[in-house]
Amino acid sequence: MRKRSLISAAAALTAVGGATLAYSALVERNMFTLRRFDVPVLEPDAEPLRILHISDLHMMPGQRRKQDWVAALGGADPDLVVVTGDNMADPGSVPGVLRALDPLLSVPGAFVFGSNDYRGPVWKNPLQYLLPDREYVQGADLPAEELRDAFTEAGWADLNNARTIIKAGGRSIELAGVDDPHIERDDYPSVAGPISDGADLHIGVTHTPASRVLEPMAEDGFALMLAGHTHGGQVCVPFYGALTTNCDLPTSMAKGLHRWPGSDAWLHVSAGLGTHPTAPIRFACRPEASLLTLIPR
Repeated sequence: MRKRSLISAAAALTAVGGATLAYSALVERNMFTLRRFDVPVLEPDAEPLRILHISDLHMMPGQRRKQDWVAALGGADPDLVVVTGDNMADPGSVPGVLRALDPLLSVPGAFVFGSNDYRGPVWKNPLQYLLPDREYVQGADLPAEELRDAFTEAGWADLNNARTIIKAGGRSIELAGVDDPHIERDDYPSVAGPISDGADLHIGVTHTPASRVLEPMAEDGFALMLAGHTHGGQVCVPFYGALTTNCDLPTSMAKGLHRWPGSDAWLHVSAGLGTHPTAPIRFACRPEASLLTLIPR
């Protein structure tokens, strides 16, 4: 009788595990969600400004559902679009990325790249993400320059280790960004310095929310910092949250809007819209884009 009970329990656990995996792979990873946040960073009496933050598409050829959902975000009527990298997951991804973003390319925009804009993914044990000092292995070259050219030709600002001022929503916005810290392409010192008095708003941008970048951005006076990379933990524990951020960001800040510690700056981390193609699952962490409505302090 005891043996039969153990077999029944094992079968039940296997069934639950299989159902959870099926839900994560077939359902939740396609439950795209638009998150909305109010961010109090504007001067008193200023009109609100809407920023659409998109990250971690990890686009594969043929992902039409994801492309259609992103394309429909134009209906949110953003004043500015910011894309924080990891757009691609395959050498043939560029057409799908551009199909998704095409309705938004006429809106003022800016971007940085992530590691999966330069090199493709390779198979790895997902449990390795829980190791703090795991070796990072890169795959085949991706057409980063083709995607960069498409974005810049549309008028979007390339913020990979760059700083600029653009016009959006009737405001002058200073933007400073870095290339991906995850693969040590960042060079914030080359763009560092106090915020410009001539701009109405100041935003820092990075793919990986690494403290070595966010800390000096906040010290320089950037009111809002945008990042991706974490996937919000991707596979989370209900009522607990993320187990890892894949960087030195605390898991309590794996996604969403937070004050950067010890500063007046806000940090928004997008949980992103895609997954690593060799681990196409999400659990308790739906794929997302964010509409940030900037309001007076």
